[in-house]
Amino acid sequence: MSCNNAGKGGLSAAAQKNLDAQHGIIKCFDTKDFSKLGDFMTEDFVDHAGENGEIKGLANAKAEYEKMMATMGTGKTETILEMANDDYAMSWLHFTGTLKADNKSMGMKAGDKYDMKSIELGKFKDGKAVEHWVFMEPAEMMKMMGSMTPPPAPMNDSLKNK
Repeated sequence: MSCNNAGKGGLSAAAQKNLDAQHGIIKCFDTKDFSKLGDFMTEDFVDHAGENGEIKGLANAKAEYEKMMATMGTGKTETILEMANDDYAMSWLHFTGTLKADNKSMGMKAGDKYDMKSIELGKFKDGKAVEHWVFMEPAEMMKMMGSMTPPPAPMNDSLKNK
């Protein structure tokens, strides 16, 4: 939510523009049509959540997203919560669906169902995304990758004696 409309309520014009662009990006994933991605992202866009590290540049992001979505069959995206201000838009999303092809990076096979939540955070400039991050709970990530529970975290030496 934005507080830049003192006394007026609602989002500022810039925050609304950022949220509209965020919705446009989500729609590209829902439809698996990335032809309009440039309407919502800058040419020098950086995705910090790439499968193999940062994805730099709109063309590279588009290619990576098309490759990723090629394994997805039927699917649904539900927005749980969203917020925006003049610099950022955040969407807490719930994804469900079935894979149409094996997705080795997720450890899933064709026909497997997926059910996951993530927080998608975008940084915006002039109503277009310039950066993107994804945040997921470790247990959700491990479940998605085929393990029911994450490995235990190593205990800090200062905590062992308490």
